[in-house]
Amino acid sequence: MGARPLKERVILSDACVAEGAAWLCQTVPPFARAMAGMPPLPLRLKPDGFAPLLSAIVSQQVSVASANAIWARLTDAGMTDPTAVCRASESDLRGLGLSRQKARYARALAAADIDYAALRERPAADVIRELTAVAGIGTWTAEIYTMFALGRADVFAPGDLALQEAARLIFDLPGRPGEKDFRAMSEAWSPWRSVAARILWAYYKQHKQREGIR
Repeated sequence: MGARPLKERVILSDACVAEGAAWLCQTVPPFARAMAGMPPLPLRLKPDGFAPLLSAIVSQQVSVASANAIWARLTDAGMTDPTAVCRASESDLRGLGLSRQKARYARALAAADIDYAALRERPAADVIRELTAVAGIGTWTAEIYTMFALGRADVFAPGDLALQEAARLIFDLPGRPGEKDFRAMSEAWSPWRSVAARILWAYYKQHKQREGIR
């Protein structure tokens, strides 16, 4: 028996993002006000597989410049492939700039033997559950991967501080919503929660730029 076809909506193009944004603006008036005068939302899709998740681990709790430098060293050493990482020792990985903890996380991800192609056909909740079972992959990382590497239209990342701050501003909340409350709040934006996240990130970026001008 063949695999069941994926029933979840997948974002494939700018037109998909525009469709979601139009629905959100019609359904949730604060989003329409936030989008006024804003340029088209970015597609933000990226490749899936081992390398993007390893890159996410590398980027944890370091500056963008440091993450880029470490990633360049890993790439030059051929350490963006799970087989190569499995064969490397912790010492090898640390020599390329990873901390002891991140070297262990990298090896754990490589050893997990995830079938990345199969994830494309699995429900988002299953994807997030499988990824977060790997040491070093938290819920936020798994949600971002599912959103942008797999293009799922109805995934949200309520633990993201920028999303929380943008929601505070757009919905005139007394403070940033907590992760649990924010997840519940986002259910009203289904089936386009990933596009709602794009609106919130874009608004947050625009707001910060305005603060910079002041």
